[in-house]
Amino acid sequence: MKLAIAQINSVLGDLPGNAARILQYAEQAERQGASLLLTPELGLCGYPPEDLLLRAGFYEACAQALEELAAKLPDIAVVVGHPLERDGKRYNAVSLLRGGRVAETYLKHDLPNYTVFDEERYFDHGTEPCVFELDGIRFGLNICADVWEPEAALQARDAGAQVLLVPNASPYALEKQEARYEVIRDRIAETGMAVVYANLVGGQDELVFDGGSFAMDSNGDLAAQGARFDESLLMLEMGPDLRPVGEMVEPLIEEAEVYRALCIGVRDYIGKNRFPGVLLGMSGGIDSALTLAVAVDALGADKVHAVMMPSAYTADISLVDSREMVAKLGVRYDEFPIAPMLQGYMDTLQASFVGRAVDTTEENLQARIRGTLLMALSNKFGSLVLTTGNKSEMAVGYATLYGDMAGGFAVLKDVCKTLVYRLARYRNTLGPVIPERIIARPPSAELRPDQTDQDSLPPYDVLDAILGYYVEQDMAIPEIVARGYAEADVRRVVHLIRISEYKRRQSAIGIRITERGFGKDWRYPVTVRYQDAY
Repeated sequence: MKLAIAQINSVLGDLPGNAARILQYAEQAERQGASLLLTPELGLCGYPPEDLLLRAGFYEACAQALEELAAKLPDIAVVVGHPLERDGKRYNAVSLLRGGRVAETYLKHDLPNYTVFDEERYFDHGTEPCVFELDGIRFGLNICADVWEPEAALQARDAGAQVLLVPNASPYALEKQEARYEVIRDRIAETGMAVVYANLVGGQDELVFDGGSFAMDSNGDLAAQGARFDESLLMLEMGPDLRPVGEMVEPLIEEAEVYRALCIGVRDYIGKNRFPGVLLGMSGGIDSALTLAVAVDALGADKVHAVMMPSAYTADISLVDSREMVAKLGVRYDEFPIAPMLQGYMDTLQASFVGRAVDTTEENLQARIRGTLLMALSNKFGSLVLTTGNKSEMAVGYATLYGDMAGGFAVLKDVCKTLVYRLARYRNTLGPVIPERIIARPPSAELRPDQTDQDSLPPYDVLDAILGYYVEQDMAIPEIVARGYAEADVRRVVHLIRISEYKRRQSAIGIRITERGFGKDWRYPVTVRYQDAY
């Protein structure tokens, strides 16, 4: 038999649109001879619906959309993910639609409640297997987190399943695809069943779903691999040996993965929220340069507006490099010198500041003037301001509230500084758009004479390594020191992380690309007196 995976980009809450997308892929799969189509977890409504799942009307609307979809489908069985309310309980469910009706329904057993997941808040646990027969093959169903533990897959096998179908809404993170392969191979080793794995694709707020749907045979060998970061239909052929065989898309290098994740995150956040475009502040530095490149690749040059706001401390080469880059990309570009505005602020505050030395106050005023100008343009034209700060800066508070943090979406929020450089070099392999001098010169906020980032921070390779251990792996201070880092550096970085929580709480949401970003999966208190001693 032939079966297919529809790797779709659902728009959360757009039930008619998502149903139409599933119908479109069902018709396409049927034309190509498929008897069965597998779609992602909660594909009918989008993932994650969060507190929409507390509203009874949402379940009613999903139930109606599911029935209407079943009635419209051609002569093909389709597995569709949806929320379900039944007997006063609520479930994460998938249903088999066949013959114009809901033929079977499976209720998710294992509800993840870690990192970005919060399903225990919304759903009850299913307990029963679901096995159906089609073209002489018995298929079992699991949903996403079910296969990260052995029980649900074993239950399906014991109920007679020969092939396991797994709809997923598995968000992207570095090295995530390899982790998925490992988990599925574990389930195959335990059950002896081939597995067909369908994953969602697209951006939803801070999350990016990378697709990468695949199939493995009963030996744990990869038998088909779908595209990453694109909607697609993956066709599979299932022979008498129950080995699913299909297209094999080549893997991406890490920089390509991350870059595509950032692009799809920007594209879908802007598109799904119906913003007409974006604007961002250029500085002549690496972060704003990479953010600009991502924005143009995601949206097109016609939807991007770059603004340079030089001060007395802005180097001439920063202006030259910014002008060169925007000319290459063809975006709208404006320059608004801020020295007169800064002088106006200083004149107003002069009497209050008498007797006090120049310090970060004057630096922050420059950043806040720039933030005000960007927000004024946003208000006037409706474009969303993209912030340009990276994860290294957000971790240690090297950013100005209501200044460079002002904006609606943080493209690099989960991208550490060393990875920013790697991504910039990768982007230039696709076509040189970021001037080499931007990549090569020492990073600087250019808020005082001869300033560099390393005046205030450890070298970025040291800082990022410490952040990786402390933030992403929850290591204790002695464990990090034991890896060869100076205790003074480690304690200083940890202290900066702790005292910067109030800033992060007020920062724009941003794209998550690691297993521990400063978003849904980072929940530290602002008011706290505990300090890491170990």
